Amino acid sequence: MPDTSPPIRVLLVDDHQVVRRGLRTFLEVQDDIEVVGEAADGAEGVAKAQELLPDVVLMDLKMPGVDGIEALKLLKEEGSKARILIVTSFTEHRTMVPALRAGAAGYVYKDVDPEALAGAIRSVHAGHVLLQPELAEALLSDDGPRAPQGRGGTLTEREREVLGHIADGRSNREIARSLHLSEKTVKTHVSNILMKLDLADRTQAALWAVRNGEA
Repeated sequence: MPDTSPPIRVLLVDDHQVVRRGLRTFLEVQDDIEVVGEAADGAEGVAKAQELLPDVVLMDLKMPGVDGIEALKLLKEEGSKARILIVTSFTEHRTMVPALRAGAAGYVYKDVDPEALAGAIRSVHAGHVLLQPELAEALLSDDGPRAPQGRGGTLTEREREVLGHIADGRSNREIARSLHLSEKTVKTHVSNILMKLDLADRTQAALWAVRNGEA
């Protein structure tokens, strides 16, 4: 039976037209992905995200004016539900760690294989967090703020199980199947985890789990 799910709506945000053109070329051959718009800087990206309501935003980090990290923060403040996937040529942890802390769901490099890019979009759209091991190690280092100790003690055993699955990058559907729960129950557990730990989203929950030994 053919998949009747609507395509994943993607917004491209990069100050280089040739990069946007290349990304669009990669993605337009995918049956389940639709490029709904482009923006040349962070401010335009935030405005286009509010207008077009994409499912996933491919965001460059280094842009004139409002850069990628500031755009991430603005999108979160505006309550955007879009998943943010960073597309960058930078490999330094000091560049990527702030983006993940600001709410990015993961990152890929600009020379990524087209199929890998499409796979990354599908993955973050499904609720996964693309947290590479080397960045997890950087987030565990002493150069960034740690969550206050003890807050994890307020989680129930089931919530700890769910948190561990979030840190593994699993979607609510996958967690539900693994723990033999309904998706609605998993969503409730996720909401409780975010509330108890005072976190904004699943990405922050995954980072908290890694930093505090729950992953």
